[in-house]
Amino acid sequence: MQSLRLILTHPRYFAPAWVFASLNIWFGTWAIYIPLVKEKLGIDKASLGIAIFFLSLGVFTIFPVASRIINRVGVGKATWYGVLVSSVAAMLPLLAPNYYLLMGSLFLFGASNGFTDISMNTLVTEIEKEDRKNFMSAAHGFFSLGGVIAGLGSFLIPVFGNPALHMFLAVLLVFIINLIFHKRYLHITAAPIEKEPFSFNLFRPLLVIGLVSFIVMGSEGAIVDWSGLYLQEISMAPEFLLGAGFLAFSTSMTLGRFVGDGISARIGSVKIVILGIGIAMAGYVLVLTTYTLLAITGFALIGLGFSVIIPELFRIGGNVRGVESSQGVAFIAGTGYSGFLMAPPVLGFLAETASLKLSFVTLLASSFLVLLAALYLLRKGKGKK
Repeated sequence: MQSLRLILTHPRYFAPAWVFASLNIWFGTWAIYIPLVKEKLGIDKASLGIAIFFLSLGVFTIFPVASRIINRVGVGKATWYGVLVSSVAAMLPLLAPNYYLLMGSLFLFGASNGFTDISMNTLVTEIEKEDRKNFMSAAHGFFSLGGVIAGLGSFLIPVFGNPALHMFLAVLLVFIINLIFHKRYLHITAAPIEKEPFSFNLFRPLLVIGLVSFIVMGSEGAIVDWSGLYLQEISMAPEFLLGAGFLAFSTSMTLGRFVGDGISARIGSVKIVILGIGIAMAGYVLVLTTYTLLAITGFALIGLGFSVIIPELFRIGGNVRGVESSQGVAFIAGTGYSGFLMAPPVLGFLAETASLKLSFVTLLASSFLVLLAALYLLRKGKGKK
């Protein structure tokens, strides 16, 4: 919890951590109104899926150019600009009067969120380098906390009765706090690195880290989408427990991220990835027993194991020799988002053609690949403290 205390007692660390929370407050508030947007515009599920695809398209469009912009303007300023643009873009989907403007507004929302995501992770990487203090995991904990805050905001839907007003108040609150603290990081620029000629050996560690990011975030996306159905169809859980798997997963992930930095400082980035994937694999074994309470416990262990992995991947990716921190972070973010978006439909197809239980066996097997990749990085001496 030392990194959490660091964030809560020092504005220098709270400022970027609040950007993490902001990103998920914006996105989470939009997400709770998706059914109302569908109803308001009179579109079917297929059309809604296409519109949401434009959000993903915006994210992927910005990834290739984000690092250049960040390096040109400075990571501190880039993060602040991301906050400014995202604050405006968050309003647009709920104001869209027709389907085509919804697609356009979601594209802009996705692009601004993607840019902010890369900027804020690069910012934390650079502050960690300057101060020799770890708080990346706790910053990601604030991202999870932002989702909790947005979720609690769903109780205000009957109070406001107006999605755009709700989003405006959320944006206003988020923006005011960012405005107060943004000067703490505005001046920060990425430390210069000694660039090296491109070689596969130089890029190989980043490819391995990207593979881990793809699998872990893909698994996260699968659990978000399929945990409830698994409890319903495989575990035969009662209706009131159908959301318990996702709740256990999310809660343990949030808590794990607040303690991850201290463990990482003691054992190193790669070893904590190995520890995390080991815990997650134990969780998958419990889920595959199919017993309801064991499965829910398993989802909690998976969340706990995953909680420390993605922050460490950003930390490792931002410190690869001969690669600019923003480029490393952008690559990890790109591969991770690809997995998050691609894995759920692929596993859904597998569940439809075979069984949902087989989908989770596949996730367990994928976790074994993560373990092998982490052991490779450990052998190569990556992420040592």
